[in-house]
Amino acid sequence: MSKRDDRMRDLLVAAFKPVRLEIADESRKHASHAARSGLEAGETHYRVLMVSPALAGLSRVARSRAVHEALAAEFTTGLHALSLILRTPEEAQD
Repeated sequence: MSKRDDRMRDLLVAAFKPVRLEIADESRKHASHAARSGLEAGETHYRVLMVSPALAGLSRVARSRAVHEALAAEFTTGLHALSLILRTPEEAQD
């Protein structure tokens, strides 16, 4: 796991107390895109799957905004894109 992975995990756990959290670095799939955007290779694109009771009552957009707010510091240090799968425990059972 990378340093960014660790920081993201710490931030998301503190903000959402998830019962399940998976973070995957997908930067290698976007290496040419990152280079064209002037970003350094690696640790720029992530997929996050999170199941948390804290997401209950939030719309899909509100959930995404809350995650982006929790990770705001990472976006200032090179995080470029997130693919988010955000569910409550009840939704994850379906």
